[in-house]
Amino acid sequence: MFAPHLPNGLARAAIRFKPSSFVGTFVALLMAAAIVSACGILLETGIRASVPAERYAKAPVLVAADQQAHLRAGSGEGAYDATAPLPDTARLPESLVRKAASVPGAATAIGDVTFPVHLGRTPLTAHGWGSAALTGTRLLTGDAPEAGDVVVPTGAEGRVGDRIALDTPAGLRDFRISGTTDGAAGTAWFTDQQAVALSGHPGRVDAIAVLAAPGTPTATLADQVTRAVGRTAAAQVHTGDDRGAAENTGLAGAKELLTGIGGSFGGVATMVAVFTAAGTVALSVGQRSREFALLRAIGATPRQLRRTIATESLLIAPLAGALGCLPGIVLAHWWFGQLRAKGAVPDAVGLHISWLPLTVATATTMVTALCAGYAAARRPSKTRPGLALAESAVERAPFGWIRTPLGIAALVGGAVFAGFAASETGEDAANAALGVVMLFMLAVGLLGPLLARLCAAVLGVPLRAAGASGSLAAANSLTNSRRLASAITPIVLAMAFASTLVFMQTSEDRVIAHQQRDGITADHIVSAPTGHASDATARAAATPGVSTSVGLLRASVLVPVGSGGDRYLQSASAQGVIGSGHDLTEVQDLDVRTGSLTRLRPGTVAIDTTLAESAHVATGDRLALRLPDGTRASPRIVAVYGRGLGVSLVTLPVADLRTHVTSPYASDVLVRSTPAAAQRLTALGTVTDASGYAAARSQDRELNAWANTTMAAVLGGFAAVAAVNTLVMTVLDRRRELGMLRLVGSTRRQVMGMIRWEALLVTVAGTALGTGIALATLNPMMKGLTGEAPYIPPALYGSFVAATVALGLAAATLPARAALRRTAARP
Repeated sequence: MFAPHLPNGLARAAIRFKPSSFVGTFVALLMAAAIVSACGILLETGIRASVPAERYAKAPVLVAADQQAHLRAGSGEGAYDATAPLPDTARLPESLVRKAASVPGAATAIGDVTFPVHLGRTPLTAHGWGSAALTGTRLLTGDAPEAGDVVVPTGAEGRVGDRIALDTPAGLRDFRISGTTDGAAGTAWFTDQQAVALSGHPGRVDAIAVLAAPGTPTATLADQVTRAVGRTAAAQVHTGDDRGAAENTGLAGAKELLTGIGGSFGGVATMVAVFTAAGTVALSVGQRSREFALLRAIGATPRQLRRTIATESLLIAPLAGALGCLPGIVLAHWWFGQLRAKGAVPDAVGLHISWLPLTVATATTMVTALCAGYAAARRPSKTRPGLALAESAVERAPFGWIRTPLGIAALVGGAVFAGFAASETGEDAANAALGVVMLFMLAVGLLGPLLARLCAAVLGVPLRAAGASGSLAAANSLTNSRRLASAITPIVLAMAFASTLVFMQTSEDRVIAHQQRDGITADHIVSAPTGHASDATARAAATPGVSTSVGLLRASVLVPVGSGGDRYLQSASAQGVIGSGHDLTEVQDLDVRTGSLTRLRPGTVAIDTTLAESAHVATGDRLALRLPDGTRASPRIVAVYGRGLGVSLVTLPVADLRTHVTSPYASDVLVRSTPAAAQRLTALGTVTDASGYAAARSQDRELNAWANTTMAAVLGGFAAVAAVNTLVMTVLDRRRELGMLRLVGSTRRQVMGMIRWEALLVTVAGTALGTGIALATLNPMMKGLTGEAPYIPPALYGSFVAATVALGLAAATLPARAALRRTAARP
């Protein structure tokens, strides 16, 4: 590629005296920089995100278990370690506390545990008394706890010496209040040994805080502790801000989310932005073909033309890129703020803005403008001077020796991927479907002029029946397919990506709603957001009028899915059943396909059919899964059912789940009962019937729904602005043509009618192509994810089409009216 050393006078003069010719290019490059910089900022924030230690701030060294699950994927040289954040807290053996405390330079080591308890229906958070040294909690009255004692905050129910009953993960226990503290309300303190025993994880602690003896450097103490506890995933030693990451387990998920948005979505968005901006630059250069032809006719060399176009790009792109970073920063701030408000990002994590993503965004716009300008300048610069003016007067053929074969290859590749995705199931089908949209979009970009001519030929038939204006629009569109393609492509982008992301969510929501409606057969559901008492299920069963009572402990597990080098750990919703499998069939209809839920007992599991297909297992096989705290388990599959999306993807006995979660309390109790029993059940929690109950949606699903909508808005909004920008450019470039039509006798109404028909043709063609690509992607994707066809709400789709048509008509008619007014004002 030719790279100019100094801007030449011709380029400066073109921008100075005809700035309107570069406005469209400037806007496209500015928008591209905004998208790239916003995604780059989120990506950098995800990579660099950290939180300061709070609870463990007084402990210079912290020992904690690895909070990531690991899966070896691939084979040979291509093998790699696939990781996923654990749904709950991985814990350490209590024996490591003594090892850490015995190292030289350690003043003491505290085995910290945190677990929920209930005082009646009031939730409390419990710790061992040794952890008070970390929080600064002090006794105000009474004494530190001994075996059978509890310390409560001042103002809590009861006085020193009173006995209270607490419902702990280990069961209901009576304790004597030995003292009160100045600590936070809702906190209970036991002896360290008793706290570990009551936590539901006997013999294990959440983390080990090591306090240094006076004069011991942190690095020295960390080395000593590392040698004592071992360099294993079961015990990782943290100092500095790493303590915050170990303390706040949500940081790992936040980092994964931010890098996913900034990296995966950012890659797609950057490709779309660069592709659209390059098309706009090429359109701008093509619109000035007559100027370049005149320069060739008067003796300008091909090198001079290429240098002029490259210099114009260097004069425009840096400013557009730099200014585009400003809305990019605003977009990143808004996006990050929404993620933090929804709890996906810890409050202590801040948005990291540095020079790197802004520089990359600016450089991307410069390279895009240079490459697109150089590519568009090749033909006019190579044309012989004697033929330059003649060739610039007519549009060249809609195919090229390079882009047409590449476009056909992309089209064939998209069709092959669509066929492959249709033949696969589960996650394999969904992953293959992602390649469909990318290849078809690439094909639209490369085959744009050919597709535009085809659309013009097909849609031109009804247009010719609309009178003189329609006939003019049909003829213009057919003979100017390249100009038509430049306007259609951004609309296809907007419609394809927005429809795929939005209707994927509507399809999942519809399937979930139907499965919830059909899957919950209980007469009443007793809910307690903070968790039921440990005996709530038994108390519900003993209530007069209740024939069946089943408690549900909700959690998440990790299941290896995929095949070959594409294996990874998928988070799956799980319900631990308090009761028998037979009782479960009385309150839930999971649509069992194979096996039987009555065989559900410790060491077994039932799973949804989509998960079974993704994991390549069936009834009778063993399912290798990771429990919430990372513990490996291989229960035998006793049933495969079809309503997991609406109820739970994994169903297992509560005995296999209870000791692997922080809170072992059931959130719901499902009962078969008489109407009169509902009033009696209110003593246990909030009572609803099946029609008023929706199974709890996980935070991940809620976040994915919002993220899909936001990404659709970002990409769709960008593509919509690009489409409007392109339409305005094409209409303003036709001022001479519109004036000529007026001179030969066409009325203003006929000319405006022609513009409107052309805009309608562009929007209809773009909408149809974008919808086709979306359907080709959604069909195999939703078959794999839900087992059903995609659901497209007519009203929502109609609003997409209406907005596209309205934008297209406005972008074409408003500049056309302005152009006609200026034409009429000339003598």
